[in-house]
Parts: sequence; C-alpha cells; structure tokens
Amino acid sequence: MGLFDLFKKKKKDEKMRKYELGMKKTRQGLMGKLKAILSGYESINEDLFDDLTDAFIMADIGVETTLDFIDALKEDERVKGINSVSELQPIIVDKMFELYLKGEIVNNNLNIQKEGLSVFLFVGVNGVGKTTTIAKIAYRLKKEGKRVLLAAGDTFRAGAVDQLEIWAQKVGVDIVIKKGATDPSSVIFEALQKAKKEHYDVLLCDTAGRLQNKVNLMKELEKMNRVIAREVENAPHETLLIIDATTGQNGLSQAEAFMEVTNITGVILTKLDGTSKGGIVLAIRDKYNLPIKMIGLGEKMEDLEYFDLEDYIGGLFIGDEEE
Repeated sequence: MGLFDLFKKKKKDEKMRKYELGMKKTRQGLMGKLKAILSGYESINEDLFDDLTDAFIMADIGVETTLDFIDALKEDERVKGINSVSELQPIIVDKMFELYLKGEIVNNNLNIQKEGLSVFLFVGVNGVGKTTTIAKIAYRLKKEGKRVLLAAGDTFRAGAVDQLEIWAQKVGVDIVIKKGATDPSSVIFEALQKAKKEHYDVLLCDTAGRLQNKVNLMKELEKMNRVIAREVENAPHETLLIIDATTGQNGLSQAEAFMEVTNITGVILTKLDGTSKGGIVLAIRDKYNLPIKMIGLGEKMEDLEYFDLEDYIGGLFIGDEEE
C-alpha cells in the first residue's frame, strides 16, 4: 500500500483537519489542474510531463525544483511499469515525500533545551507577520508549561515594539522593552540578564526586518549573536526565518538574502491558508535545505502548527469529497 492510500485511510485528528482546511486553496488549484491533466491523457508521454511541470510551477514549487522533480518522476521504475495514467498520482505523492526528506531524518521540532534557557531569534522582512508569529509561539509554549520572555529587539520601528508589547499582554507573558533605544543588542542583553536571573525557560527575540542595507543588518545580527553566545552556551538555539507564503517566489528571495547574513536554522511559513501556492514548502526545502518548523493555517492563536510532512502532503492532495 502506497502513501497515497495510507493518507486516505488515516483517521483524521484535529491537526490533520486543520491542515486539510488550511491547504484548501492550494489543493483546489493544484488538484484541479492535476485531475484535468491526468484525465486528458490515455498514455504517459512528454506532453503529459510538460503539463505536470506547468501545474507544479503554478503551485510555487519553483522552476528548478519542479524540473528536478519531473526528471525523478520520469526515471522512477514504477512509472515505467504502469498501464494507466490514473496510477501516476500515488507515485507523485511518494516522490514529494522523497523530495522533502532527501534521504535524511529531518528535525522539524523547535530546539528547546532540556535544561536551562532556550534562546530563539526571529528574522524576516517587515510585513510577513513576524510579531504575530512570535506571539503565537509564546502562546503555544506557555500552554506547554514553559516560562516565556519576549525581547522587543526591532528597535528601529516603534510600531513593532508597541505591537509586541500588546501581544505580550494578551498572551500573558513578560517582555523586555527599552523605549527610545537604538541598539537592538542592548535590549537583547537586558532580556538575557532577566531570563537567567528569573529562570525563564524560553527567550523569544524580535529583530529588525530591514533588508535595504545588508551590511548594516549583518552587523546588527552579528552583534546580537555575539551577545547571546557570550551569555548563554550554544545559543541562539534557533534562528527562525519568517516568510509570508502568499508572497510566493519573493519568499525564496528573502530566504536567500537572510541566509547571506545569518545562520538560519529553520523557516516558519505564515498565511499558508491564504494562498493557492502552498508548494513553496517543497521549494524552500529543496533549494535551501532548510526545514520548515511551523506553518500558519489561520488567524487564531492556535492556528500556528508544528510542521508535519504527512499532514502537509495529505492536506495538499486529499480533501473533502465535495471538492
């Protein structure tokens, strides 16, 4: 039994239903195209693969990733042995699994330390939902029993500091703010001192989202990293890039730009429920070898989910029958 059949038989839990609903726009777009393509051919030929290529590119899997994927699909021994075009879909599902895993065990979990303080840095351009994402993670970690502290390190935007302060109050976690501060590292330093002294479990640090001047951004992030590493061993434990899934290929450009200035350990994709181009998950993993740590599947605090490859691909291909 292939993965496609297993997905269909799998008992749906709350998380799986959330993925199914959150992936609806992408599923309707991609699956609509796939069904039309697969039903339009009586045999497997180059025209079929060309149409599949177009469909995957439209789902934002990316040109390079799609071309590699189609090549791997053509070479799969199972494809050479099938008699009906309809048998191709389960093989596509299997190949997507392989594309993400790349023969490795991918750790999609947040790197929370068993003992002592865990320090996470959040980076991303303005407008991707960085502040809201930090609040949602704080909410989730608090529900998991962690003592969480926020650091308002985006000191260049007063609005960002104010917004994070409001979210801290809503979620019910503490925050370190230096009104009028121009040095983000000084805010991070104070937060580190408070976190260690008062025995917090996790420190979530917001950072500036400006990419206009990479040199300045690099210097800021380098300084933050030095301060953090000096105060907490092996920290930061995560440097998480926030990408708005609705921006499509621009999100890939942002990933590339931030990878040039700091060591990204994982990606959080926001607003995946608001786009028909959810294939960006596979593009990021394939092109930059970065794991997707969490995805946004709605606006509620509970709608930021840990990334689950099975539920993602299940949500991509398998929806309610009325679709």
